[in-house]
Amino acid sequence: MPFITTSDGTQINYTDWGTGQPVILSHGWPLSSDAWAVELKLLADNGYRAIAHDRRGHGKSSGPWQGNDMDTYAADLNTLVEELDLHDLVVVGHSTGGGEAVRYAAQYGAGRVVKVFTAGAVPPIMVKSDSNPDGTPIEVFDGLREGVIADRAQFYKDLATPFYGFNRDGAKVSQGLIDDFLRQGMNVNIKAAYDCIKAFSESDFTEDLKALDVPIFIAQGDADQIVPVADAAEKSIKLVKDGTLKLYEGAPHGIALDYQKELDQDLLAFIKG
Repeated sequence: MPFITTSDGTQINYTDWGTGQPVILSHGWPLSSDAWAVELKLLADNGYRAIAHDRRGHGKSSGPWQGNDMDTYAADLNTLVEELDLHDLVVVGHSTGGGEAVRYAAQYGAGRVVKVFTAGAVPPIMVKSDSNPDGTPIEVFDGLREGVIADRAQFYKDLATPFYGFNRDGAKVSQGLIDDFLRQGMNVNIKAAYDCIKAFSESDFTEDLKALDVPIFIAQGDADQIVPVADAAEKSIKLVKDGTLKLYEGAPHGIALDYQKELDQDLLAFIKG
């Protein structure tokens, strides 16, 4: 696996498949670039250069004590893009990765990024505050932090159920997906996992969304139990200049199964269109 080295010495692992217009994919928490395996193959098979990286502290990337915040994540992504000298670039992000993609595109993407695609993304801001009164209470995120510290293996195993909507009536449960969610989660170092909760819940992407001057496709399942759709996609679409919103009926937060098939076709169509 290739690596690039950031300004603070962090080694970022990435996969780089295929040739053609580049598409770079940012994963959610607590996952890794492995979460994009299907999309990497699909994009490469369809004539694109498909790239996915492990965020610092995640997957096979190194895990320094510092830098587990959204500004550094976006800067790391910029280092990767500059190292590979990518242009005519489409950036794709799921959940936390959606925030990373939006911040990167808004702050570094001029002259390189031509389109943005997010799924179940955390923007504009998740946590409840006086300025965001219908957000998610801080106690919810404190509970995530507690779970990571107390028994993260059991915590990740339990979290996979709502993440993929397996607790819904009639849901098709995949034990394999649950096991793989646990595997990826346990490959995040505990400091990165803990700090990233603050990064995805308290980062405010309002100005990033307003600054985007390229088309953005905002996708989210309307049964998302992790990132509330009314406080995420439905708010984000009102802040961007050139946005398309699609809500997927009955779809969860995690990209898998029937939702994945539909989302992937929309991703291909959006890139091509």
